Amino acid sequence: AEELARRLISQEDDLSVLLTLGESDRLTPIDDPALITLPAPEEDGSSLQAFFSHWHPDMLVWLTGDLRPPLLAQARRARIPVMLAEAEGDAFNEPRFSLRPSQTRRMLERFSVLCASSANAARRLQRLGVDPGRIEISGALQEAGMALPCNDETRDELAAELAGRPIWLAAMVHREELATVLDAHRRASRLAHRLLLVLVPDDPEEAEAYTEVLKTEGWRYISWSDGDLPRDETQVLLADTRGEMGLWYRLSPVTLMAGSLRRGMKGHDPFEPAALGSAVLYGPFVAHHLPAYTKLAQAGAARLIRDADSLAQGLSRMLAPDQAATMAMAAWDAATAGAEMTDRVCAWVTEQIDERQG
Repeated sequence: AEELARRLISQEDDLSVLLTLGESDRLTPIDDPALITLPAPEEDGSSLQAFFSHWHPDMLVWLTGDLRPPLLAQARRARIPVMLAEAEGDAFNEPRFSLRPSQTRRMLERFSVLCASSANAARRLQRLGVDPGRIEISGALQEAGMALPCNDETRDELAAELAGRPIWLAAMVHREELATVLDAHRRASRLAHRLLLVLVPDDPEEAEAYTEVLKTEGWRYISWSDGDLPRDETQVLLADTRGEMGLWYRLSPVTLMAGSLRRGMKGHDPFEPAALGSAVLYGPFVAHHLPAYTKLAQAGAARLIRDADSLAQGLSRMLAPDQAATMAMAAWDAATAGAEMTDRVCAWVTEQIDERQG
């Protein structure tokens, strides 16, 4: 839902999205004034009237199901168009949906559009009284965000310079993970002598400390901020600038998502590299993004590692051209799954905006 909201905001000028949460839902703080998160309003009439009077929503997108009749009734009274997106069959299993068929049917008739996440969900909606002709099967929402941008000219220049060289990326590396990453790179380089590591510090402001380690250990490296291109003998490219992760993900067929190798760490979003076709390695401490890592691992697009030895072994296997291509395709497929549903929601929102402006 958060990724959907961000995409809508990026596509429509002056659009704000209010994302209401259930009691068990939690989101990390969102630094975007156009994206507001609040608990869903209480079910009593006065709370709902106050909610709608304060926010004056222009449209409502309801996700998955688990419908709340009083809220939907208030939306109808306010003449707000409503879309049911990503409807799931098990979201309509409560006895009230079957015990009150006429009420359920009338509630579902209030939706302008009904999109089911699967054929089973569509059949469930039909059994609840929805005309089959009104149901679209569009799958689930896309979990990955929009692919990170990059400068195409820079990417082409670097790709030409590095043609034929095996490359891997260690992204958002904390200082306490650096020794593990460099040890693994040294081991993997024994089997791939021209292997290049693109090293991205978790905090670019601390890049000088990483530079000191590279100097002390005798690595042949360049700092990207110096404006140099890697030479054939370069072993490490220290990516010490901000805002260029889209470039590094595109160049690297394998990415270690760091910030995950030490207890207390929480991990980073693995869909960022996956959406650009980079297979993912990750450590055991990814609590903030565990469902995403699980999905990628089940798709064959990610592999769990625990130390320098398993990281080196994983690199050696995943950098083999056939393995890298297979995992990269799996990563891209997993990251872009749900694009149809997300596109459908965005198109509907755009239609509503155009109608109101027209």
